[in-house]
Amino acid sequence: MHSFHFRLAAVAAVLASLASSAAGFQKDSQDNVAVYWGKFPRIPLISGGATQIIPIAFLVSLTDPLINLANGNDNCTTFPGSTAMSCPQVEEDIQTCQSKHGKTIMLSIGGETYQEGGFPSPSAAQAGAEKVWNLFGPNTKTPNRPFGQAVIDGFDFDFESATKNMVPFAQRLRELMDADTKKPYYLSAAPQCPFPDRADGEMLAGEVAFDFIMVQFYNNYCGVQSFVGGGSGKGAGGGSARREQSAFNFAAWDAWASGKPLDGSRGSKNPDVKILLGVPASKLAASTGFVEPALLQPIMKFCADSFPSFGGVMMWDMSHLFSASGGAGSFLEDVHGALSMAATSVLSGGKDRVNGVNATATQPEQQGAPDPDTADDNDNDNTNSTSSGATTIITSASTRYYSSSMAVSWLAMATLLHSLL
Repeated sequence: MHSFHFRLAAVAAVLASLASSAAGFQKDSQDNVAVYWGKFPRIPLISGGATQIIPIAFLVSLTDPLINLANGNDNCTTFPGSTAMSCPQVEEDIQTCQSKHGKTIMLSIGGETYQEGGFPSPSAAQAGAEKVWNLFGPNTKTPNRPFGQAVIDGFDFDFESATKNMVPFAQRLRELMDADTKKPYYLSAAPQCPFPDRADGEMLAGEVAFDFIMVQFYNNYCGVQSFVGGGSGKGAGGGSARREQSAFNFAAWDAWASGKPLDGSRGSKNPDVKILLGVPASKLAASTGFVEPALLQPIMKFCADSFPSFGGVMMWDMSHLFSASGGAGSFLEDVHGALSMAATSVLSGGKDRVNGVNATATQPEQQGAPDPDTADDNDNDNTNSTSSGATTIITSASTRYYSSSMAVSWLAMATLLHSLL
């Protein structure tokens, strides 16, 4: 009976999720949903369904900027006399996602095939940032732009190994984005959950202002699979749950967001940064870390109740989310439903915050923990997880989302009003 009511609430919540997703990334919201696209995209970018943020993966070269969209390259050609890709279909999809559905489209830099290791000098890094900005930013007169007239909404860093001079690269990108006042631009990163992150740690240590980060809570000992329930009858959001999190370390990242990391290092440069809980979109999307929606819901509630920096969920990736094995988007429905319930709990003055329980947790010992560099990264994909019929599946699924997604706000409002009466 409990699972039936959870499923009913999840389905009801997703009926209106586009009311929220139409606004793209929301810095004051706890129900942002980001889904990566591009690794094995057997579905079009525009089929993202009820998601607010879509990072396109990946820009795999910075010295000579080059995108690699894996199977998505089938819709691209090369510019004459160049190795640069021209992707008119992606261009059209980006513009449609932005203008008609209000989505935030990011370009993710890095991935497992990125091998350059950064830049030889700060000046080279700054020049590289300007080149990337010209190719994907608002200067649409730049020749050989991979996405043509489409202008992305920001950049995401998903480096899987150490790099050099990425701080001046990111700082220059930030300067260029902030100087353009015609539209908002965002900067994000996707570190693995062990803190501090070995690949993005230098940028995250108070050097670059990020708007949000999407921590990969999978393929590592600190992933969502290590979450400990409330115990003692307190429920997932209770104080007991906070004390028992010796491995699942959202608390360490929340401390970073507050500017006071548990290890004494420098924290986030942006005090209002949001953290998205990164999870696999199906069992085949990662080696470890996939949990069923009924188990993911209390984890999201715990994070929403306990940590001011919690900003929603990230999923890797769209091909898994909408593959036949992924349930044609049912996982997305459940995530939206769980997020709606978690956000409503906080808005209605959830028990944990009313009682003033201190949201702290023990940072896991690094000794004896698996080496994050040996763990699978964001790109742990299995091509068998997608099917040739995925496009047909997503067409019907996204039609369902777009036609019925105006109810989530009413569900949350009704629940909130009920709690106040």
